[in-house]
Amino acid sequence: MMENLLESREAASVAAAAKVTSALRRRLDAGQSTSLVVSGGTTPARCFEELAKQDIAWRNVAVLASDERWVPPTHDDSNEKLIRDTLLVGNAKDADFLPFYTDQIAIEEQCRILNEDIRLAPLPFGCALLGMGTDGHFASLFPDAENLKEGLDANSLTLCIPVQTAASPHRRVSLTLSALARSDEIVLLFFGDDKRAVYEDARNGNINLPVARLLRQKRAPVSVYWAP
Repeated sequence: MMENLLESREAASVAAAAKVTSALRRRLDAGQSTSLVVSGGTTPARCFEELAKQDIAWRNVAVLASDERWVPPTHDDSNEKLIRDTLLVGNAKDADFLPFYTDQIAIEEQCRILNEDIRLAPLPFGCALLGMGTDGHFASLFPDAENLKEGLDANSLTLCIPVQTAASPHRRVSLTLSALARSDEIVLLFFGDDKRAVYEDARNGNINLPVARLLRQKRAPVSVYWAP
């Protein structure tokens, strides 16, 4: 695991974007298609802006969310809306995108479909850009989720699960740890002293924090980017 503890959120966002770009470029420069998993929320917005400027073959990049609230893409809480408005612009406008939400079927059935659709993306993912909550969750793998054990099983064949948590008014779709670990690299970007304390607790072995399982898995190297 590589730690990058930086002085400003701007510096951390730009450095994280450079790390993601480098991971994608390795595949693209070898003539391969690749894929990028990204989180939602406010933390990655500046990083998305920086990524959208990068001069790489975005037409050969498949983008998908690490998780999604079960709301239409026009909703302010939609990660798809954030990704389309902030990342899939500029140079990155030609990237392919896999939407999670649909109003045609139930969330459980959509997760079954996504389990197959995600396997059609270039695997392993070139990079996964993730965030972390003050409760130690990443993607939508929250401590209170009834199916958290399945979500954190690094050897599971399930790549996508529905999630219900008291922390959100919306049901959610989340990639599992097993899916996220199928990445060439994982970039974990988070800000603030509260989250730094949670990260240190997880790094020191508090396995009650979901992010501890992300840090302990051995498949994908994790690079941490933090700023106050």
